[in-house]
Amino acid sequence: MFDARLRKSIDPALETIAQKLASLGIGANAVTWLGFAIGVIAALTIYNQSYIWALFLILLSRLCDGLDGTIARLNGKTDLGGYLDIVLDFAFYGIVPLAFIWSSPAENWAAGSVLLAAFYLNGASFLTFALLSEKRGATETQRGSKSFLYSFGLAEAGETLLVFALFCLFPAWFSLIAYIFACIVLVTTIIRFVQAYDEF
Repeated sequence: MFDARLRKSIDPALETIAQKLASLGIGANAVTWLGFAIGVIAALTIYNQSYIWALFLILLSRLCDGLDGTIARLNGKTDLGGYLDIVLDFAFYGIVPLAFIWSSPAENWAAGSVLLAAFYLNGASFLTFALLSEKRGATETQRGSKSFLYSFGLAEAGETLLVFALFCLFPAWFSLIAYIFACIVLVTTIIRFVQAYDEF
């Protein structure tokens, strides 16, 4: 919901860092993989219930996620880069709730499962909407130049990052936060269904 506005605030800093990385010969795909690797370490840290360290690693992972696209725009975007970016992002968004489930299965499995199911449905609606919109020639650039169209929603990357931070800061409240966010994610999915019926 606030991703487009957030981009305007952070893009200048990302541009500066990305230019330095690109000048060192560091490519966008390498940063994408690094961000995912850090995300995996964050999930392992969550499993070990070291939540503050996990939050730091999650933020570092998402910094890489912002940098890879900026580097790609400097060096030239590729289809492989766009593919890796979205697939590894989705993997990251899945392993964080999964780590909370595994860390405290008795308390977290139900809410975590509902959240993962909501993510799954939302991801399907997001990717299908993007594919068909691009086929029809639609564009959207408020989040920067992307490999494909990003549709609006209540639950986007910024909101998800905020929720993951809340999970780490208040792990005892994981279930409540997860149920609430699952509802928000499902509302986003419904919005895309309505958009799809309207546009297609």
